[in-house]
Amino acid sequence: MNSIFYLSLVTASKSIGAGLATIGVVGAGAGIGIVFGSFLLALARNVLIETKLFQYTLLGFALCEAMGLLGIMMAFIILYG
Repeated sequence: MNSIFYLSLVTASKSIGAGLATIGVVGAGAGIGIVFGSFLLALARNVLIETKLFQYTLLGFALCEAMGLLGIMMAFIILYG
């Protein structure tokens, strides 16, 4: 009886932890939206430096996406580790 309670408690804790770990994906999505919105605003102000702005935009996108992927990775580690 005690081991069934322990296993269900561990399973519930893993599920809650994985759910909390995926909250980072929301931040990554918001960050990507901010990066591309800022790119469009900067491009509207100065079209001549489009290539440099686009390079910075891709760098910002990659960094935001990496944070989201790390959050998903942590959720999988919590669930299946």
